Amino acid sequence: MNIQQIISNKKRFMPLLLLADEQESMIDRYLERGEMFVLYDNDIPVAECIITKEEDGIYEIKNIATSPLHQRKGYGKQLMAFIFEHYKGKCHTLWVGTGDSPLTLPFYQHCGFTYSHRIPNFFIDNYDHPIIEEGKQLIDMVYLKKTFR
Repeated sequence: MNIQQIISNKKRFMPLLLLADEQESMIDRYLERGEMFVLYDNDIPVAECIITKEEDGIYEIKNIATSPLHQRKGYGKQLMAFIFEHYKGKCHTLWVGTGDSPLTLPFYQHCGFTYSHRIPNFFIDNYDHPIIEEGKQLIDMVYLKKTFR
C-alpha cells in the first residue's frame, strides 16, 4: 500500500472523484487548483483525496472517497492520517464540507473533526439535480474543522 501525489491527468480518477461529489462540473471547480493524493493497494487506486489552500494556514478537503469494494477496511482513515501528517507543518486549520449525512459525518468526527457551521441550501443552489444519501435529500453543507497546534 502506498500514497502518491498526482500532479497531472487528475481526471483519470473521475470514477473515484464522483463517489464523493456527484457532479463533474463541481469537481472541475477545484480539481486543478487542489493537491491530489491517491492511495494504492497492489497498484490499484482504492482511495483519493483533494485538498485546496484557502488562505495561509487554512486548507480544505474538497473530495475524499474510497472505492465501494474497499470501503470499511481502513483505507479512508489511512489516507486521512497521511493528510494530517503531510499538512501538519503548514496548516493550522483543516476544513471539510459535507452533507448532513449519517454516512459521512461519523467518519469525520472519528478523525477528530468538530462541527463549525453550515451553509444553508448549498446542495440545492449549486447542483443541477437532487443529491440523495440514505434516502434523504442533502440540502445544507455542513462544515467541520480540525485544528493543529
